Amino acid sequence: MALNIPGLVALTVFYAATLATGLWASWKSKKDQKNRNPSEMVIVGSRNMNFFIGLFTATATWVGGAYINGIAETVYLPTRGLVWVQAPIGFALSLVVGGLFFVNPMRSKNYVTMMDPLQETYGNAIGILLFIPPLIGDIFWFAAILASLGATMKVILDIRGYLAIIISACIVIFYTLLGGLYSVAYTDVIQLIFITLSLWICVPFALLNSATESIYYTAAQEVYRAPWIGKVQTEYLGRWLDDFLYLVLGSIPWQTYFQRVLSASSPRQARLISYLSGLGSFFMAIPSVLIGAVAASTDWNQTSYGLPTPVERGESAMILPFVLHYLCPTYISIGGLGAIAAAVMSSADSALLSASSLFAHNIYRKILRKEASESEVLWMMRASMVVFGTAAAGLAFLSNSVYDLWFLSGELVYALLFPQLCCVLFIPNTNTYGSAAGFLFGFLLRLLAGEPSLKIPPVIHYPGCSLVDGVYIQLFPFKTFTMLLTLGTIVAFSYLAAFLFKRNILPHKWDVCRIIKENRAFTHTPHQIGEQVYFQAVALPENLD
Repeated sequence: MALNIPGLVALTVFYAATLATGLWASWKSKKDQKNRNPSEMVIVGSRNMNFFIGLFTATATWVGGAYINGIAETVYLPTRGLVWVQAPIGFALSLVVGGLFFVNPMRSKNYVTMMDPLQETYGNAIGILLFIPPLIGDIFWFAAILASLGATMKVILDIRGYLAIIISACIVIFYTLLGGLYSVAYTDVIQLIFITLSLWICVPFALLNSATESIYYTAAQEVYRAPWIGKVQTEYLGRWLDDFLYLVLGSIPWQTYFQRVLSASSPRQARLISYLSGLGSFFMAIPSVLIGAVAASTDWNQTSYGLPTPVERGESAMILPFVLHYLCPTYISIGGLGAIAAAVMSSADSALLSASSLFAHNIYRKILRKEASESEVLWMMRASMVVFGTAAAGLAFLSNSVYDLWFLSGELVYALLFPQLCCVLFIPNTNTYGSAAGFLFGFLLRLLAGEPSLKIPPVIHYPGCSLVDGVYIQLFPFKTFTMLLTLGTIVAFSYLAAFLFKRNILPHKWDVCRIIKENRAFTHTPHQIGEQVYFQAVALPENLD
């Protein structure tokens, strides 16, 4: 296969347009920065983001490279099919749940990041612990989608994957570093438009290819493989439900989500952005579903790809670029490649800004250097972007291992961070002791459940745990179970600690987290109360004069 010169030129034009938009947005943010807080300008756009720009960037955050590739792959896989495509509905419901319950308490208090209420309630020490899962998740997410882009470039353009990874990472780091949320948001607009147009243009050509059977017929009939609608076997029902709840609830406690809603000009606008972006992300899944169905309905022996099929070669993760390359004309597949690149960059810049915002605002400013100036915080944010972006680009060469690590870190955010966020926003009087106990217990419980992709054997065999091809598979909804136990642990230990200290069962000097300091500060003896009333009574006539 020869180097695809037209494709390379088209991709260069797309990258140049993205970079130019990012630079323009950076200039705009500096122009609007006068008389405003510089770090808040970078992190939440001074809470003055245009409604439609906010809607586009919120939608583009979810519609990333893994989203459009993963949906097509799931539909294509014979053991999965459409019924296992949970992301469109899961993400849509997640954004609705977030808008209904989480947006108002966060936006009305003018928090800058998702970690602010956690540090405010539980203190800075716990803040460091809670910062680790989302940081790791964002870096691995960035790395995973860069790896996906590199593999796609290799298929369609026949260029080295590492070149695509390095170039894409450099462009994302550069415009995010200069303009912060403004650059991310405005580039998301072009990227989302490009994704929509490119994928929808590719779909008719793929559907009408002579090697492809009618997807309407293959949905329920076995032709080249099992029907692409798929089915959920009874024993996998618990796993299906667990994955679905993980998508709905586990997608909320991420800075990438709160960064968008916190940038809105009002709580009402923030809620509306959350609802509508859920609807947008659902509809953006349709072309990927159709492409996956086309792949499942194709006789690959009639294409230049040949046999064995992608699933038999273990290349099902690349099914979307394969359809674009082998079932569409060259000039159309180039547009599809642009869609994938756009999707990757729209997610990558969000992850990079999220990680650097949390580090600069919640770790550097609130813990490491409390006296840091705005300028210092801003430079630390930029430095962390370079460090995190470089680390992600390096990890991208690990390919499949990065995906496995990202999935595990995402599960840790669901199991550990979601209960903490629920407690600080909706359950009064939880404290640092409960938070620490919940974090440690939840972390231990998740690791004891094992992780097949990382070759970690399970210590806890939940009901339905079975050995398949030498690997233990947990069919019990253990992720949600872990999350609920973490939530219960936080509440139980919080109230237990408060009870023990308030009743003097444990001495107050052992209260290293000072959870009862407010109670002690406002506790008065009867004599003191009497004196207070007396002085008020004496002072009253003078005030009347």
